[in-house]
Amino acid sequence: MRPLLLADIEYAVRSSWSAETATPELRTQWTEDNPARDQCGVTAMVLNDLLGGELIRGEVHVAGERVDYHWWNRLGAGLEIDLTREQFGPHETVVGGTVVPRPPEIRRLRAEYELLRRRVLERLERQRAAS
Repeated sequence: MRPLLLADIEYAVRSSWSAETATPELRTQWTEDNPARDQCGVTAMVLNDLLGGELIRGEVHVAGERVDYHWWNRLGAGLEIDLTREQFGPHETVVGGTVVPRPPEIRRLRAEYELLRRRVLERLERQRAAS
């Protein structure tokens, strides 16, 4: 059996996104044309489960004003992984990036996180079984 690659994890995550894993209050804005939209928090948590490292939070700015937060991961040696960066349009800018400790319990987006995590783990298990 070959080892699990970062490309395998990326494929499993990207193919697991849906409206149901997006932020509930923004769910109606999710489309298959922009599947990464509003997936950053749950994606960062699932990647943290699988790869460890740090959770990073930046601010999303439009016309110089913060409109939201954006989450991604930093692994050892400063390697940053952001599978949802492409969700932003040209009018949106991600500013900064601060390490945020992982909360001991996930409260906000718990159902979305658990659904994404389950889907990703199932896809990875199928990939392992097929190799």
